[in-house]
Amino acid sequence: MSNGTSNDVSGAIGNLLDVLGKVAQQQVGLLTSGIQSAAQYAEPLGKTATDLVGNVISALNQILQSISSAIAPKK
Repeated sequence: MSNGTSNDVSGAIGNLLDVLGKVAQQQVGLLTSGIQSAAQYAEPLGKTATDLVGNVISALNQILQSISSAIAPKK
């Protein structure tokens, strides 16, 4: 009797460790996929933000040039 019970417990522990290993692998896979997705979206978002800042600075520069030319004395 004890050999049957011992084998059952060993098998159950082995199965439990297999399941835990598979769950850990899936978690790592999900984390990796999440990081890759975030990187894919971060690149175009960063480019768009950089373009937006450049356009705002250009617009402000044009406004300041217009104000300067309006204030400057005419020759």
